[in-house]
Amino acid sequence: MQNTTIIINGLVLVLLGFSFFKDKSKTMKSLKIAGKSLLKLAPTILSVILLIGIVYGLFSDKIALLFGNENSVNGFILIAVIGSIMHIPSLLAFPLANSFLAEGASISSVVVFITTLTMIGIVTIPLEIKTLGKKFTIYRNVFSFIIAIIIAVLMGVIL
Repeated sequence: MQNTTIIINGLVLVLLGFSFFKDKSKTMKSLKIAGKSLLKLAPTILSVILLIGIVYGLFSDKIALLFGNENSVNGFILIAVIGSIMHIPSLLAFPLANSFLAEGASISSVVVFITTLTMIGIVTIPLEIKTLGKKFTIYRNVFSFIIAIIIAVLMGVIL
């Protein structure tokens, strides 16, 4: 287990103990609500895990080809465009990105994929234009694309 996981879980347990000590009934009530929420989310969580496994199983040999170990400008831009077009929830995208890293993808390639995936919404542009206006939507997506590239380059240099 990673240190971060241990620290976060330890902090949660300490705060849960503090909450239990302060007001046992409220803590038990909140734990019951959390348990019910977990049961409602369990099918979704399991299907996301299953989908990650399927995508990873089908495309793991092609990941290195798409993301590549070398950072060519064309491949980098292609990955940014793919991330901009795709519409994947973050809950699925982050574990998928981890599997890309495990297959040898470069940090900057994975970062540009994740940032464009979460910051740009080509699929949702019609809805965004309808609600926020055409000019705002175009500016937001263009600037988000540029910022995503900058973030990825910086992360590639830092990490």
